[in-house]
Amino acid sequence: MGSRIAVPLLALFTASACAVSPEAAPRTSASPAPPPSATASGTAQDTRPALAQTSSTMTENLKVEVVGLDRVKGKHLIAQVRLTNTGSEKKLSWTGEMGDNTRPLGRIRWASGIGVLDAQARAWILPYQPAGFPCLCSDQDRDGLGYFIDPGESISLYAVMPAPTGNPSATTVVTPVGPPMVNVPISDDPPVTPPGMTIPDPDAEPVITVTRRIVTPSESLDRSEETADDGTDLQVNLSSDVLFAVDKATLTPKAKAVLARTAKLIDASPGETVRVEGHADSSGTDAINDPLSGRRAQAVRQVLSTAVTRQGVGFQAKGYGSRRPLYGNDTDEGKRRNRRVTVTFAKPRPATTATPTTTAATAAPGTTGLTGTGKADGQPIAMEITGLRRLAGGLGLLTYRITNRGAEEAWFNELHQARDWMSFKYRAAFNLTLTDVQARRQYLPARLQVADDDGVDSYCACTDVSGVRLSTTKFAPGQQREFWSLFALPETAGTLNVKIARFADLQVPIS
Repeated sequence: MGSRIAVPLLALFTASACAVSPEAAPRTSASPAPPPSATASGTAQDTRPALAQTSSTMTENLKVEVVGLDRVKGKHLIAQVRLTNTGSEKKLSWTGEMGDNTRPLGRIRWASGIGVLDAQARAWILPYQPAGFPCLCSDQDRDGLGYFIDPGESISLYAVMPAPTGNPSATTVVTPVGPPMVNVPISDDPPVTPPGMTIPDPDAEPVITVTRRIVTPSESLDRSEETADDGTDLQVNLSSDVLFAVDKATLTPKAKAVLARTAKLIDASPGETVRVEGHADSSGTDAINDPLSGRRAQAVRQVLSTAVTRQGVGFQAKGYGSRRPLYGNDTDEGKRRNRRVTVTFAKPRPATTATPTTTAATAAPGTTGLTGTGKADGQPIAMEITGLRRLAGGLGLLTYRITNRGAEEAWFNELHQARDWMSFKYRAAFNLTLTDVQARRQYLPARLQVADDDGVDSYCACTDVSGVRLSTTKFAPGQQREFWSLFALPETAGTLNVKIARFADLQVPIS
């Protein structure tokens, strides 16, 4: 890397540790971790207790544990992860597991996929990127880690990234390997490392901060509108098929109720500006689409400007024709969703705190219990929901397990056969929805947005089943795999209907 500087971690932070009193930098974990030891053969063994753990969805017998999560200099975060081969027969490759698939160089040799959720900023934080190197993280060759982990052995990895906003005492640690690890305590003490590990100083050379904006989509059950919440702005996509007749810019009778709901959201927003944008599919020519989308945007602006009761709100309206599609125009569904008027404004303030309810009206309909059954390639397939957990920042984490209960191998491809597949760059296990029946609203898997020269790519904030993880949906007889997805969760719901692939709807309580 040239200018990259790697120094022993304890030496790097000695000065800052001595300058900070125990009162100013309390340790958030229960007790100091013991230093790692070594075997008689001299091989470094990381014996620290785990702060959290998960297992690999793709590779059987690969356990993942967080053994260190330390905030340094008040602005950086060092995550240390231990990978263990819990099997007794074969070596396991780890290099394809830990790479970040949202950046080109992150899929092969590096631990670039280790990160944390910044709930306050609604961001997915990944390791810094220095010049000429994919990330400030463990490298299999430079750090002498090799490609494989022997049975019963482990290796330790590190990743250096920005600290989450607001100096939280705990955070959610994410990896490409398995479900996120929730509520992992962050320490402000100098980090402890296994023998031989060196971690670079993030202030020794220029680095690029790598974050992914988390966007949470939802839609009304009548398909009249869908929203995308990025933690800062709320984007409401109103269906032109509901608002207008074909090739017309006069609002339909049903449009009044749809725009009334949007006006209420604007009234709850702290923002002073509302953008109204008209969009078309690719069916017509620019000569038709451009003026029509502009007239439709103006029609919506006019109604909203009178329906919004809050003072000081300004409206901007413009038509973009078919130049800004959200979905592919090669399907009828994609075209339908591209025919829209988009209203964007600052995210509304949270409603006054209300106690989540689990009344029958909220929970029904659906099947009680957390399991379902189906078939794939003629084999019986079982599904079990293992949790629906409320996280900070309005997010939620759904975890579930798929098991092949048959006697032969089976591919269970239904997890990536969702209507929303066209929203994402790569396929993933995104064929699942959460439904608040009482509010008549459906929540879809969250998206990680990555800007590039061609626009914005979206990746599912859920189990990846593309590239090196393509075989994740292949199950040997009796094999079981863990899956997950991030969602937005409604503030007041205590139970939601969960729909995974073609399994029956299930009533799932939020913990």
